Amino acid sequence: MPALFALCGQVIGSPVTATFAAFGAFSMLLLVDFTGPMVQRLQAHAGLAVSWAVLICLGTLVAHRIWLAVAVMMVIGFLVLFAGAISSVLAGASTALLLAFVLPVTSPAPLSQLPDRLAGAGLAAAAAMLAVSLLWPRPTADPLSAPAARVCRAAAEQLRADASWLAGDPDTPSTTRCRITAHLAAGAAADLRGVFDTTPYRPTGLSTGSRAIVRLVDELTWLSGILADSAPPLAERPACDADAHAVRRAAARVLDKAADLLDAPMNSPDALRAASDDLVAAMAAMERDATGRLSGHHAGTATPSQVHPVIGMLDLSFRAQELGFATLQIANNVDLAASAERRSWHDRLLGREPGTLTEPLVSARDRAATHLRPQSVWLHNSVRGALGLGIAVALANLTSLQHSFWILLGTLSVLRSNALNTGQNAMRAVLGTLAGSVIGAGLLQLIGHHSTVLWVLLPLAVLIAGIAPAAISFAAGQAAFTVTVVVLFNIGQNPDWHIVLLRIQDVAVGCGVSVLMALFLWPRGATAAVDRALAEAYTDSARYLAGTVAYAVGRCGSGPAPTAGPPLDEGRAAAASARRLDDAFRSYLAERGAKPVPLADMTTLVTGIVGLRLAGDAVLELWQRADDGDAGTDRAEARLVILGAAGHVAGWYGDLAAALGRAAPVPEPLPRDPTAEGRLVESLRPDLADERGRPSATAVRIIWTADHLDVARRLQPNLAAAAGPHRTS
Repeated sequence: MPALFALCGQVIGSPVTATFAAFGAFSMLLLVDFTGPMVQRLQAHAGLAVSWAVLICLGTLVAHRIWLAVAVMMVIGFLVLFAGAISSVLAGASTALLLAFVLPVTSPAPLSQLPDRLAGAGLAAAAAMLAVSLLWPRPTADPLSAPAARVCRAAAEQLRADASWLAGDPDTPSTTRCRITAHLAAGAAADLRGVFDTTPYRPTGLSTGSRAIVRLVDELTWLSGILADSAPPLAERPACDADAHAVRRAAARVLDKAADLLDAPMNSPDALRAASDDLVAAMAAMERDATGRLSGHHAGTATPSQVHPVIGMLDLSFRAQELGFATLQIANNVDLAASAERRSWHDRLLGREPGTLTEPLVSARDRAATHLRPQSVWLHNSVRGALGLGIAVALANLTSLQHSFWILLGTLSVLRSNALNTGQNAMRAVLGTLAGSVIGAGLLQLIGHHSTVLWVLLPLAVLIAGIAPAAISFAAGQAAFTVTVVVLFNIGQNPDWHIVLLRIQDVAVGCGVSVLMALFLWPRGATAAVDRALAEAYTDSARYLAGTVAYAVGRCGSGPAPTAGPPLDEGRAAAASARRLDDAFRSYLAERGAKPVPLADMTTLVTGIVGLRLAGDAVLELWQRADDGDAGTDRAEARLVILGAAGHVAGWYGDLAAALGRAAPVPEPLPRDPTAEGRLVESLRPDLADERGRPSATAVRIIWTADHLDVARRLQPNLAAAAGPHRTS
């Protein structure tokens, strides 16, 4: 930036070119952080340069008419901000793109100056590409990948130790070794969650790969809970289940390969996919052989005392099936994250999901539709940003304030944050600007007319402005940036410390516009937004779980219920609401100040969504693999029991959603219902041994479906306890 400013101002002698080159370099090197291989990063910078040229031309053309400048500012502001929901490349460049339009639209000039403006932006783009490729080039890595890989390896070690102990292998690890591996796996999961909670929100963290890693955090947390629940009792060995042990070992291999791919995402995923195929085969074999374990438990009348032996015979295999399914979900997310890193820049720009067959524009349209809802935090940010920037343009022109660019810059500095903490960011922006102005005024007073000293200070000021926001605070970054512009605008002139008073006035007006927009549109804070997103996510996820159970009962024989297709619409709605919850939760983590709800409780509620959706995914996967060989069997009673259980579970989560929306009290967790389990076993008596004495595979699937519903029920006590503070916050 100093080099370009000197070249254009002192050598070429064009102040206009110097201004656009300086702000262009600052924007392209400090306001964006493109990820991926070097070639793709340079392509992204080239695309940003073209966008700058287009926006500079448009801003110069409309700047002379106030109404047109305001209208176009609002349209450009909304499109740029909302496009980040579609493309991670655009999300990372939103502030830089807005600055490209703000700079010319707040500085009306004749069209004869347009070539000078474009020349400055072009020089800035060329310098930025040289700096990115030559000055300390390094690959960017997601901060969550390494701790996630450690969790995968620790969980794999625990699975192997547990399987060996249960199987009674000759070199079986001791119970102490099992406890140590379990402790290490739980500790690695806690470390991963801690890294996630302390990782600051960044627009580049919204890429497909980063989103997959964020989902992976929740899934690994969920896997850790499953491992804790399914750990074998070390006092005595339960009945041996060779198929369940094989599934545990296959899951351990998948987790090891997933960790390898997390460490080196550019490597081939073939090893992970082969291990996943082996796990699927092991789970299918366990499902086939599990029917034999029901033999001998089909006589007599089902009572609560007889339920546990019948269902308990399948418990070890169900735990292994639950572990295997969670592991497959983790493997798919790791594969997705690695595939996203291997995408071309064109696919990154259009937000195309890796491995999809849809056209890029179709994918972008679907993602935009996900956020075009009143509950979307991203929509809040985009509308608020567009209105705030438009009002700031109108205010700057109507009041004839000097240096109207700084009004827009003050607005932009606050609006670039999320819609939930504008008030705090505005205060920090004004305080930072005030501190920077005082420091700048002091420097000008000390330096006097020695402008050479200002040239020496300019690189240092730019360096601190780049480092301070991340290393110190948002306010420190604002102070350093203010010092930078004070130095920049006094080089070659008689230093005038009075300019700092104008800067404070201009930036304060811009910040005030942002605060008014936040208060007018969305007056509540991050906790309320997360509660709304949680309520929506629980409602959609419970509806999805109920839909998968309805699909299951339609596949398990003739009866009064009609056959239902897979609940694809419900699954997409649940996934979309989970993405919106992710946005709101990340904003909640980014909001400074005391949290009215403990972070542990909020994390429990967010992770509960993962458990609920995984239960639905597991039921769907279980019955999509089923054949229709015994579809003629009448299982009307079993279907009624399963549908009744699904209705009770889904209804409880609907009540929880209402409580999170502050419209109802937190519901009491559902107790276990041995009577319903007894009815289920009784209804399956004919399936437990056919005319040849062999149990039916459908009976196993029905019991496992009930087990998945019971998993969703067992989540309820922790969720109810975590939701309690929301009613008093």
